[in-house]
Amino acid sequence: MPKDVAIIGVGQSYFVRGYQGSIRELAFDAYSEAMKDAGIGPEDVGASMICTAPEYDKQRSPSGLIAEYLGLNPQPTFAIETVCSASTSGLKVAYSMIKSGLHDIVVVLGFQKMSEITSADSQERMGRGADIMWESPFGTMMPAYYALHARAHFNTYGSSEKDLALIRVKAAKYGQLNERAVFRKGVEFDQVINADAIASPLKKFDCCANADGSSCMILASADKAKEICKKPVWVMGVGSASAPMTMTGRDSLAGLNAAKEAAKTAYEMAGVSPQDIDVAEVHDCFTIAELMAYENLGFAEPGKGNELIQNGETYLGGKIPVNVDGGLLSKGHPIGATGGSQVRTIVLQLRDEAGDIQVPGAEIGLVHNIGGVGIYGNVVILGR
Repeated sequence: MPKDVAIIGVGQSYFVRGYQGSIRELAFDAYSEAMKDAGIGPEDVGASMICTAPEYDKQRSPSGLIAEYLGLNPQPTFAIETVCSASTSGLKVAYSMIKSGLHDIVVVLGFQKMSEITSADSQERMGRGADIMWESPFGTMMPAYYALHARAHFNTYGSSEKDLALIRVKAAKYGQLNERAVFRKGVEFDQVINADAIASPLKKFDCCANADGSSCMILASADKAKEICKKPVWVMGVGSASAPMTMTGRDSLAGLNAAKEAAKTAYEMAGVSPQDIDVAEVHDCFTIAELMAYENLGFAEPGKGNELIQNGETYLGGKIPVNVDGGLLSKGHPIGATGGSQVRTIVLQLRDEAGDIQVPGAEIGLVHNIGGVGIYGNVVILGR
């Protein structure tokens, strides 16, 4: 396993539906925890990546504002934007900077304060994450897009709404154990199946919620990591890929090709296979997204992902525990902060610090973070 770059600190705010402070204060919540975790000060940081999706607040160029508030001047700061996968894109840029020798320690800070605008405005902005000429003007917002994926998967492989409901029940089970999640109540299978439709076949409980939140990762070179950190978590593989923005440009809607390609690159770089992964965090913005991830990441053959959830194999104690922190479905989805939250969960797992959701003996973990409707895909593999 390559041991060139490590994560030495992680932090996350509570994910909430209406944060009362400013974006700089929201960013500080995660940053202060990560810096304390790493045991360093602002003077030790060589550069920062500020990861967010635009147009949710009035601040133009928030990276400059946040770098100042966090005491990171005069070090360089950079804005990273691949919508929902922004903070894992920031991780890849930070990894590259450290590998190149430009910096020894880099902060990756993701945030989003989605409550600054109305839900209707938020949906409109997310819709504009797709093609604004040929698709989003016709109402293809996020639930509608993933409803297309669900129908395609149903028609291609014979999966069903019942499989999606099982995924939501699992998310709620573990969300109850996550004090930083938006939703901390269990749901019953019948509640999910009988809920109101949002974009058929997706219903209310099949969809994640907007949220306000921040996350922070601190990456360091091998020498610095060994000097500073008692339990460094090593970046084994980082894969990224893209797909056509328009649905008509894709070969199939029964999976996400960007996820498949990113996973292939990450596995090759890490020198591992899907069977080596002990615990995974996948981008379950909708229940169908988690089902497709099982297959896109190689945990199951195409069309067989529903067998994993039917047999309880993605629960704690199963073949491949997935989203045992509740996932986006329970935590909420503050766009720029999501990938960093996923990484934090895996880092805690690999340090044996995950508490009630600890996967015993976890040594290799995976993060699958998707931007937009499968437009961007990042897969990160981490090891003890």
